[in-house]
Amino acid sequence: MPHDLDRREQFAIDLARRAGELGLKYFRDLDSLTIESKGHQDLVSQADREVELFIRTAIAADYPQDAIIGEEHASVAGSTGHAWVIDPIDGTANFVRGIPAWCVVIACARDGETIVGVIHEPATGETFHGRLGGGAFVNGRPIKTSAATSLEEGSVGTGFSNRAEAENIAVLIKKILAEGGVFFRNASGALMLAYVASGRLLGYVEEHMNPWDCLAGMLLIEEAGGTILKADPKTVLQSGTQIITGGKGVFSKLQELCSGVFTP
Repeated sequence: MPHDLDRREQFAIDLARRAGELGLKYFRDLDSLTIESKGHQDLVSQADREVELFIRTAIAADYPQDAIIGEEHASVAGSTGHAWVIDPIDGTANFVRGIPAWCVVIACARDGETIVGVIHEPATGETFHGRLGGGAFVNGRPIKTSAATSLEEGSVGTGFSNRAEAENIAVLIKKILAEGGVFFRNASGALMLAYVASGRLLGYVEEHMNPWDCLAGMLLIEEAGGTILKADPKTVLQSGTQIITGGKGVFSKLQELCSGVFTP
């Protein structure tokens, strides 16, 4: 099994980087990009769809019996218990406006448990990656979550979903500020989770995230020594999950703040 995990991790790293190169070609030619709205503050572009198709084709060639779950195209059933969960461009709102804070996300789950996670940020060339039991890395260098014990020591990433009540995140931000903390948002949840894993953010919280946005980052945080609110492996691939993550020294405080705000 470790050999299979190593192979899957390296496959995902290589694929995310190649997908990132394709995404960059679209990013450098935004004037010709077709952009549509899927709802309030929810955009999709031609780049999202084409990059996802590129990723799906590569997975189907190397792991033809595995399931595939992605944001822009219908799910593909599998027979191995493995599912690849992908977001071709997380941070589309940034992407289409020329802001370079976006990433390619590829996770692999086995029976609902994430075993490989890769988050690649093309604009910086950073690839955050890890596998179950193997640690977390950025471009091959080990990373660790923050050792902070107080929210006063850094920033907390916050996300907002149109599947949650808008006022909830506003209340939570007020609570974070009251604790002496600072909130951070860059419109890419996956990237902020990677920043938690690498100790750049103290933690990240969001009332609901889709699986393609969060599974890779949650694995990286745990492998980097942090703590997460565990997702239900029976439902996370279909329904997503609530997100509370952080370094061990601040996780309990973040969980306390969220418990009075987020809907259970």
